[in-house]
Amino acid sequence: MADIERSWLTNPARRQAMARLAGLMAASPVAAAMAQPDPRPLSEHHRFLSLAEMQTSFDFEPVFFGNVILPIYDYTAHGDGSEFTLRRNRQAYDWVDILPSRAAVPASQVDLSSELLGVKMKFPIIVAPTAAMVPLNPDGEIGMFKAATAASNTLMMLSVNTSTPHAKVVPAAPGGTLWAQFYPLENLANTQKSMDTFQNAGCNGIIVTIDQQASYYERTQQDRNLGGRGMPGGGRGLGGGAAASGGSARYRINGFRLWYTWQYIDEVRKMVKGPLILKGILEPEDAKLAIEHGADAIIVSNHGGRSMDYGPSTLEVLPEIVAAVNGRIPVLFDSGIRRGADMFKALALGANAVMIGRTTRWGLAAFGTAGAQRLIEMLQQELVQVAAAAGCARLSDINKTTVRTHLV
Repeated sequence: MADIERSWLTNPARRQAMARLAGLMAASPVAAAMAQPDPRPLSEHHRFLSLAEMQTSFDFEPVFFGNVILPIYDYTAHGDGSEFTLRRNRQAYDWVDILPSRAAVPASQVDLSSELLGVKMKFPIIVAPTAAMVPLNPDGEIGMFKAATAASNTLMMLSVNTSTPHAKVVPAAPGGTLWAQFYPLENLANTQKSMDTFQNAGCNGIIVTIDQQASYYERTQQDRNLGGRGMPGGGRGLGGGAAASGGSARYRINGFRLWYTWQYIDEVRKMVKGPLILKGILEPEDAKLAIEHGADAIIVSNHGGRSMDYGPSTLEVLPEIVAAVNGRIPVLFDSGIRRGADMFKALALGANAVMIGRTTRWGLAAFGTAGAQRLIEMLQQELVQVAAAAGCARLSDINKTTVRTHLV
């Protein structure tokens, strides 16, 4: 075979041409019988619901699915390993009963306002940090911050893996409060640079995430569709030219994790001028150590089931962590929240505030800024309705006497 023929066989342009030919053949009626069926057939529905027709957070999810490419959906939807922890997070809410009150109060009389580390909150709800929002919707992180601020000045935490620089997000919603999330870096000089970037942009609260120690998303683009263009984190698949992983990465071990130490937290504490929050506490002893090492608040979180498979649900461990903290610092809570009733249960078991991540992404991807705002407001009002039915006129009324637990 001539050299020019060998070159032609391996030329990227040829591969692209073959891919286009395959696509053309797949679209042909001749190949229809062999084509992969639609994974979400809408045989019983003629259209998606409009924003005005959204009734619960779950209504946003199928619209989100229809609006984005599969790798973006998978990145949001899935969890670590077999996804046992992802499922358990949701199941745990079924193990807590809300006790109806004989002295229910009108919803109009419910006031759930509070203050968290100097931030006044009308509702004990926070938008959790989640990565790369522009692939969800062009409004991106700016749209989410605008939505949070418009929804009764809801506090938002911005992911370190933001697709929009902090300095551009902060001024987008005057009067809003934006804190910054951060993954530990062993190099302290680089850590200091990150802290300076966040704080100079106006993010005075810093959230150090320690709950995602060794995760691997088995249902990512490589396992489901070998695609990945547009994936948060720069995933590359067919034709992407990604180099083969070497060393421990061949066995799905991330070298950026599993080294965290309390001494590192001591160093970060010196760099943070405002509140320091540690995200990912699942053990009472770690909660106590967090206080000893300068944390102003902790977040009980397993990263929405993305950090370690076969771990406990956050709702299961919340009461013992609250007991260990004993009111010394605020205890925030996330993972698995989909309804106002879920929020109520976490608050009743001792959380000072709750955080929502996947659900806000559903809202943003489905309808942009307006969708995210409506979803947050919907959950706020659901929480008010549950509190009213349980006879809780104030946030302090929501306590363990308002629920019955059957945690396993």
